[in-house]
Amino acid sequence: MTARLARRLGLRDAVAVGLGAMLGAGVFVAFGPAADAARGALPIALALAAVIAWANADSSARLAARLPTSGGAYAYGRARLSPAAGTLAGAAFLVGKTASVGAVALTAGSYLWPDRARVVAIGAVVILTALAATGVQRSARVTTVVVVAVLAVLATVAVLAAVLGRDAGATGLAGLGSGDGDVGPVGVLQGAGLLFFAFAGYARIATLGEEVRDPERTLPRAIAVALATVLVTYAVVGTVLVGVLGVPRLAASRRPVADAVAALGVDALVPVVVAAAVVAALASGLGVLLGLSRTAFAMARDGVLPRGLARLDGPADDARPVRAQLVVGAAACVVAAFVPVGAAIAASSTAVLVYYAVAHAAALTLPGTARRAVPVLGLLGCLAVAVALVL
Repeated sequence: MTARLARRLGLRDAVAVGLGAMLGAGVFVAFGPAADAARGALPIALALAAVIAWANADSSARLAARLPTSGGAYAYGRARLSPAAGTLAGAAFLVGKTASVGAVALTAGSYLWPDRARVVAIGAVVILTALAATGVQRSARVTTVVVVAVLAVLATVAVLAAVLGRDAGATGLAGLGSGDGDVGPVGVLQGAGLLFFAFAGYARIATLGEEVRDPERTLPRAIAVALATVLVTYAVVGTVLVGVLGVPRLAASRRPVADAVAALGVDALVPVVVAAAVVAALASGLGVLLGLSRTAFAMARDGVLPRGLARLDGPADDARPVRAQLVVGAAACVVAAFVPVGAAIAASSTAVLVYYAVAHAAALTLPGTARRAVPVLGLLGCLAVAVALVL
């Protein structure tokens, strides 16, 4: 009999897992390198990343509702296109998200112990792998608490900026659209790709197709709620960072949210922001690891990966792909140990954009010609940004 995962998650759990995957290291670090690439055109880059994310979410929601199975675009590509397309999507997801786990773990390590960041990162991946292997329901509950805490910290920073940073805000925002650095289309696309790293977690929801109750209703709603929440959060955070720091200083910052709080003169809040950044990075790493193991499980079940990874452990009503979880955790440890964080982020964004390109191609095969404009837009956007990132 084919192994199946238990349906244990409701809408709140699915939204929390998606938010935990998106509200991670990206919101605390991505605006710096994105500002360096896009300069005064940063708002355009953010808008472009948001449009691509929305298109990706729309295609993912339609596919997930039609094919509520574990594996995301890997399963969609196999079912709607060809086994080769599914394999491409699965490989892109595994590579991109493994790199992402390494990157967020290194971010946490850099905040906690800069001189031993890789040691901390490896330890973090080991702990997260063990937690994920204990069961998706418990992991979802942990993620819910973390998401609420991170949103509270970011909201506090936004309120402080509104109250204390009016003069700095006027100066910083004046630099937007100024043409600083003579940025061309490639710079804007690269900035969008770097910001996309902070958006990409909603694919995690689609990989829960076998584990959510009433997937045809739950998955589209969960993706929409999670993405809308993150879009508003990133727009507010981006405005605060540019307003307080200005584009040049933001571009040079390695921890822009903490630097913005310090610039506002609220030094006592800096440790809280640092703690939130570390916790958010670890929470997003947990969510991504869950998605990685489920995709590896689906690929092994289809014979693309070694069939031993399709083994489920635990009681029948709480079976988990523990072996697949351990393998992807080990791969993430290798990234944390040897790959520079910048290279890991670039690899993650590029591979995940390829993953979504396959999802859009699969969405084009669904009935309903009136909605084909969205997957066409998403497919072209994913390919354009992915190419820009490797230039």
